[in-house]
Amino acid sequence: MMAAVLAMMLASGAVPPEAGISDGLARERAAAVRDLRYELELEVPISRGAPVTGRVIARFSLAALGRVVFDFARPRDAVRGVRLDGREVAYELVNGHLVIASASAGSHYVAIDFVAGDEALNRSDDFLYSLFVPARARLTFPCFDQPDLKARYSLTLTVPAGWQAVSNGGAIRTADAARGPGTSTVVFAETQPLPTYLFAFAAGRFSVETAERNGRQFRLFHRETDAAKVARNRDAIFDLHAAALAWLEDYTAIPYAFGKFDIVAIPAFTFGGMEHAGAIFYNASSLLLDESATQNQMLDRANVIAHETSHMWFGDLVTMRWFNDVWMKEVFANFMADKIVNPSFPTVNHELRFLLAHYPSAYGVDRTAGTNAIRQVLGNLDEAGQMYGPIIYDKAPVVMRQLEMIMGAGPFRDGLREYLKTYQFGNATWLDLVRTLDAKTPRDLAAWSRAWVEERGRPAITTRVRMAGDRVASITLASRDSMGRGLVWPQRLTVVAGYDGDVKTVPVDMRTATATVPGVEGRARPRFVLPNGGGLGYGLFVLDDVSRAYLVDHIEQLLDPLTRGSAWVTLWDNLLEGAIPPPALFDSALRALPPESDEQNVQRILGYAGRIYWRFLSPEQRQARGVRFETVLRDGLSRASTQSQKSAWFSAYRDTVLSAEGLAWLERVWRREERVPGLTLAEPDEITLAMELAVREVPRWKEILEAQLARTQNPDRRDRLAFVMPALSADPAERERSFERFRLLENRRREVWVQDSLQYLNHPLRAAHGQRFVQPALEMLREIQRTGDIFFPTRWMERTLWGYRSPEVAATVRGFLARQTEYPERLRWTILSTADELFRASRVAAEPAAGQRVSLD
Repeated sequence: MMAAVLAMMLASGAVPPEAGISDGLARERAAAVRDLRYELELEVPISRGAPVTGRVIARFSLAALGRVVFDFARPRDAVRGVRLDGREVAYELVNGHLVIASASAGSHYVAIDFVAGDEALNRSDDFLYSLFVPARARLTFPCFDQPDLKARYSLTLTVPAGWQAVSNGGAIRTADAARGPGTSTVVFAETQPLPTYLFAFAAGRFSVETAERNGRQFRLFHRETDAAKVARNRDAIFDLHAAALAWLEDYTAIPYAFGKFDIVAIPAFTFGGMEHAGAIFYNASSLLLDESATQNQMLDRANVIAHETSHMWFGDLVTMRWFNDVWMKEVFANFMADKIVNPSFPTVNHELRFLLAHYPSAYGVDRTAGTNAIRQVLGNLDEAGQMYGPIIYDKAPVVMRQLEMIMGAGPFRDGLREYLKTYQFGNATWLDLVRTLDAKTPRDLAAWSRAWVEERGRPAITTRVRMAGDRVASITLASRDSMGRGLVWPQRLTVVAGYDGDVKTVPVDMRTATATVPGVEGRARPRFVLPNGGGLGYGLFVLDDVSRAYLVDHIEQLLDPLTRGSAWVTLWDNLLEGAIPPPALFDSALRALPPESDEQNVQRILGYAGRIYWRFLSPEQRQARGVRFETVLRDGLSRASTQSQKSAWFSAYRDTVLSAEGLAWLERVWRREERVPGLTLAEPDEITLAMELAVREVPRWKEILEAQLARTQNPDRRDRLAFVMPALSADPAERERSFERFRLLENRRREVWVQDSLQYLNHPLRAAHGQRFVQPALEMLREIQRTGDIFFPTRWMERTLWGYRSPEVAATVRGFLARQTEYPERLRWTILSTADELFRASRVAAEPAAGQRVSLD
């Protein structure tokens, strides 16, 4: 019967659908399918070894006679029956699709009995959760797995007795033992129209907290066993969600559209959060913070809550037509989140927060040969996961802020309101939004979009100071497209020029490739010119030699925290370009840390210092500076006045300490023989401390790990530590066996656990042995992309390469790429972007003269 269907397709000239979900197939179905509804029943057995089974009834109408192509990437024996309008029907399974050769125009329903796949169900012994983004629902049940076929879902979920269950719709009926002893069946209300990637459910042994805010009921599902930790966090979690909802309803002038509002905290969740309408999933550690949480961690929690809540409008209410525009939902979620969070943290410098939260991460990709445009071409959803990353999460908000400045905040908001109302419960493209916004500004947004949104890379902006005697004749900024396309990135900058006892701040509207800084002619030469001193502009800002030298030697003397933060980001860029010797910037950090008053800048400088220490200093340079570094960190820990500040200093010390005295102190802290005054270490802190002691192979390292495993109360954290422990072993053979586990998909299910293991297998202290893992990790990347969630390929490579600086490892990566002549472009970009810092550090390691200042002019 199946072969007959395929024969009919071939005879009619129809081409069998290709693997994945092609843009062509998606357009074909979007033109044909209307009024889509799914009635889905799933039975989750008590034993994780037994399969989840189910039935789906898809109800829809067809615009014309034609084939019906469902997506179901499962083997043939996973389909147990297919009926069209109540009658058995012939079908074919081909390339991950279930194809019914022909159906008439009009209304139909298709009932399919099936065995679900586990790949997208994330099953553990006592809980599971679905994660279908970007197109993974087809791994679980037959569906039209594309974003522009929104449907209403009615879910019936049968789970082991004693489990809680949550989904997009509210539970309308629960019956114990309805499907047999030891089971519970929950029927959920039909949802608003949603794409498959936003349909979700979770079930398991969860505890539930409830609260009411502004007349709305909230529920928090969690598995945390520390009741004090839950009590300490619950009100903040509910308050932050309620504040975000209220702000968004006011800004958009559209009420929240999805009824109930649930929050699900999942251990080792692969994302920070996922915006399922009515039931947002979060990584539990990002919500339930420890007492030792830093200011940045508290800001990050508020930001991720505001981000996911913003998605209820941007992504859930209005959804992109195709995943080439996935950045649209992410940019507005991030952009709105930054606006929402500000009032909740009145003492935080939010301009500095925006700079440090977005620019370094975006630059980390955009400076590399593996960068990509914000908006990309996407032929098949099999590659959609590779669209995600810092370019859409961090560069795009910077770009959107520039657009808001160009248009004005009022017209920009009015355009977004019109866009949301026009396309609510439907789909839209970036061009739809551009047309809406373009009508509200005289600026040519299409031309603006080409450079910022449609093309990859960033401008290199060089500062030139021209003197006439001892007076400034002009200061100019010259923008260059390093990729040779002649692109100009129109943007606004705030240039800061520093004089003795005076700072001049000058706005510059850079619409062309060159711009003159006004108001500086005839003055003495500035001590420094910082083109992005106000943190507005975006690009590689190439400092003139005088400015670069001054900032390296005097950065701590800048009075404004935002200017200091921007200077650090700029100096780091110049270091990576070879214009600043790593030891010089490391010494600047040690000098600047004690007087730095802004906690955000402290954490940024600590981060840069740690990266230079491990990756850009030679072993001899590291040894020469190690004692001073540890002294600065211990002194900072002692001086810090809040638990948040102490946590930042302690974490930096823990992650870099090498001295016998320092390790002995950390071990006493871990053994609870000594306390850090003013800092409470929670269970996750002690686990991390035990792992850092083990990777340094302190005496009794194995005893420390085993004792930590025994003292860990939370079962999810205990399982995670047990998984990572082989990667921490001092025995190279055991570490090799630890890596070999990852060749089996079953051992990669908990991706966060794998990332933790890779972090230690490739630690700088293990580099001599660990470099043998680089080649096989590269060889496994295509399978990692095929079987993993969207961020896993990048994180797999980041954790693989982070600990290396040698030319030999850099040559391994380059050799792999040179041999892969038909390698997928986006995976090539992943390797190039994650290897970029390795390539730069290896050049420093290979050149004995590295460390001499060079000019980029």
